[in-house]
Amino acid sequence: MSTRQPLYQDAAQAVETRLQDLLSRMTLREKAGQLMAINANGNGVPWVRDYQPASLFHINGSALNDAIDEAARTRLGIPVLFAEDCIHGHSFWQGATIFPTQLALSSAWNPLLVERVARVTAREVKPTGIQWTYSPVLCIARDLRWGRVGETFGEDPFIISVLAAAMIRGYQGRGIEDPDGILATAKHYAGYSETKGGLDASEADISRRKLRSFFLPPFEAAARAGCMTFMTGYQSMEGVPSTANRWLLTEVLKDEWGFRGIVVTDYNNVGSMVSGQKICADINSAAVLAIRSGNDLMMHTPEFRDGVIAAVEEGLLREDELDEPLRRVLALKFRMGLFEDPRRADLARAAVVIKTPAHKELNLEAARQSLVLLQNNGALPLPAAVKKIAVVGPNADDDLAQLGDWSLGASQYDRSFGKHPRECTVTPLDGIRARAARAGAAVVYKKGCDNNAPADADAIAAAVRAAAAADVVVCVVGDALQYAGEFHSTATLELPGGQIQLLDALAQLGQPLIVALVNTKPLVLPPSARRADAIIELFNPGMAGGTALAEALFGDLNPSGKLTVSVPLHVGQQPVYYNRTRGQHGSYADITQEPLFPFGHGLSYTTYRYENLRVVPAADGGATVTVSVTNTGPRAGEEIVQIYVSDEVTSATWVSKELKGFARVALSAGETQDVTVALPSAAFSFVNAAGERVIEPGQFKIHAGGSSRAADLLTAEMTLGQRG
Repeated sequence: MSTRQPLYQDAAQAVETRLQDLLSRMTLREKAGQLMAINANGNGVPWVRDYQPASLFHINGSALNDAIDEAARTRLGIPVLFAEDCIHGHSFWQGATIFPTQLALSSAWNPLLVERVARVTAREVKPTGIQWTYSPVLCIARDLRWGRVGETFGEDPFIISVLAAAMIRGYQGRGIEDPDGILATAKHYAGYSETKGGLDASEADISRRKLRSFFLPPFEAAARAGCMTFMTGYQSMEGVPSTANRWLLTEVLKDEWGFRGIVVTDYNNVGSMVSGQKICADINSAAVLAIRSGNDLMMHTPEFRDGVIAAVEEGLLREDELDEPLRRVLALKFRMGLFEDPRRADLARAAVVIKTPAHKELNLEAARQSLVLLQNNGALPLPAAVKKIAVVGPNADDDLAQLGDWSLGASQYDRSFGKHPRECTVTPLDGIRARAARAGAAVVYKKGCDNNAPADADAIAAAVRAAAAADVVVCVVGDALQYAGEFHSTATLELPGGQIQLLDALAQLGQPLIVALVNTKPLVLPPSARRADAIIELFNPGMAGGTALAEALFGDLNPSGKLTVSVPLHVGQQPVYYNRTRGQHGSYADITQEPLFPFGHGLSYTTYRYENLRVVPAADGGATVTVSVTNTGPRAGEEIVQIYVSDEVTSATWVSKELKGFARVALSAGETQDVTVALPSAAFSFVNAAGERVIEPGQFKIHAGGSSRAADLLTAEMTLGQRG
């Protein structure tokens, strides 16, 4: 009997040689297992022993090492690829650095910051044995009732594309050979967020033209950035579930864009085609449809294995049809070097790497840049005369609400796994207390109400008494985790629980009132909140959010964040995104169509003047846009300059304007800088009625300013070619 090493175990051989050798040795049962990603629920050994899956998720540390050992004992010793939902930090590892959520982080409009956050996440993830994160989310937030708005980068395809590429670079580093890199996932491909009534995973009415116009560009940018994995959505379009959409998964992603990574379904998407969407009579036919549509890994549909085996045995599927997805999965493992080094968890190293001072400092910087000053009548920064501060509201000292979804304590992990240690998080109350002590000011705290229970008159009265005796009131309101996330869409956007009653009572006092928002997504603010002296939006700012808020209140931090999603005045305005299609008849008869705060809005403790907008066409069909920006206020600050393009006449209906460029610029008091943004020719393209992205000659308007609101923008014109 030969003892020669199999070719697939020889690292000196070419990947194709190793692939061919391994495939030739695999049984149908082993092939089926290597097309599956399984939820280990903390224990992978039984799954590896019984299924030999390609990937396991929800497992790390010593339990992950046990699964590695079990895989080594299987007949072929194929290593396991370990994944986790590391969404805004190492979400479910106790004490890891939890950063602002994607929606919060996008408010910084800073791709380099996003890349650095993802890089630190990868560094903390790697020593725990995880090699793959199911992030970033590239869905477009339009209907804010949808529960997963906080997982997105906002409502605009361009900024999503830019930030997605940055996050992917941060996760993957130099590529799959990078010792500190992890695989990124572009999800949910595609159109998942465009659901009916904001309900999660419902049918999405999206034409192919609409997909190519808005929903596909961020994913194409991810593919061009080298993202190694894509995940399908839960929804269906035109009656076809994403996991069954061969046009989307194969013709566009793999054939048109040249994607060479792997496509993984979302959780039980294959099983749902039988039990939920009911487009397949049994798991056998669902397995065939999933394979032929272009999926490579089936996430947690355990019955898929027996279904695909039965489909082959019954002649519904040829066994060699499994080889194409298997090649993608196994080639990735070979290229990652997992057959030589399965990348065991190193808990000693994890204890050193996770939450280092440098990581904590980056987290604070992310929270600082993400903070958005929505409204200010001069009450902020707080004057030195303030000596007593009343801090009230249910989210003033709620670390779970502050960290948001996809962290320990949220719905994705059983509460028995605990939550992140309380001392890791600086809540608004913590931050204000610490900063007030340095200023010689006293702080009194009363919760006032819950955000998940009816108003308590006594609790509100106690908060009002504390507020009446203070120089200023900081009321921290928002939502609770049961009103956000997967499965948790909402019919309204009002502040839940007793928060409206609390704000109404505080507003009647006449005391200076600062409203701070700790929320997973924009909410409708009652008139009492809209009349506040200042409003600060934090979204879910991560573990350092309370420090950033306190710095902004006391003037140590000059806010610079800008919204990447519009804040509605009323839920009936949904959807209220800025880049609407032209041609509608008027507005609502009973309420304005304008949002309370538009896309791109964000104030500062200084002011900026825009002037002298110049546009110079480039030889390649693009243009160079330059605008002079002056800091006209009393202190240094950072302004986010936004460039929009309007195509004045198009062969098919189109939007009034689109974001096509932006830049952060730091200006000292009184300083003027020329800010230049280069627009490629693609900035002047749109998708015509035939579904083709084209550049049509004619008149264009270029807008530059501090928000998407027309009143905040300068406008110049340019001509491209001649319209026939």
